[in-house]
Amino acid sequence: MSEVAEVSLIEPLANIRDEALSKDLGYAGGITPQQAWQWFQAGHGVLVDVRSGEELAFVGRVPNTKHVPWASGTSLNRNPRFVRELEAKVADDGGRDAVLFLLCRSGKRSVLAAQAATKGGFTHVFNILEGFEGELNEQEQRGHNDGWRYHQLPWIQD
Repeated sequence: MSEVAEVSLIEPLANIRDEALSKDLGYAGGITPQQAWQWFQAGHGVLVDVRSGEELAFVGRVPNTKHVPWASGTSLNRNPRFVRELEAKVADDGGRDAVLFLLCRSGKRSVLAAQAATKGGFTHVFNILEGFEGELNEQEQRGHNDGWRYHQLPWIQD
């Protein structure tokens, strides 16, 4: 890892990354929605939404973030260009050494995206736990127990 990349990690992120490395997660670790928002607002990372364009349009999105779909369409077909598109989107933010916070619906697709990005050469990719909408509850509804919106973090809808 380069010195520049190491300097860009604040201590809590470095600790999370070190723990993730010890567990061999294949990416830098998981952070809460609140941590992601705090660190994104402070300029300590780039928030990248990996949900489909349809999800952003119909469910809502976090303002001022980047978008690179991990999968698209109603059948959520995997984006074979994900790593290349991610690299292009964050080129001005440090490229493969940028600190990235990946967001999906529930925190599951973003794990796969974080693993793929790390395998593709990105060095500091964090998954936002709980995702934008959170897990399903007993009534099979999202957004009632956890997730970005549940925590009343900023979001907008088209």
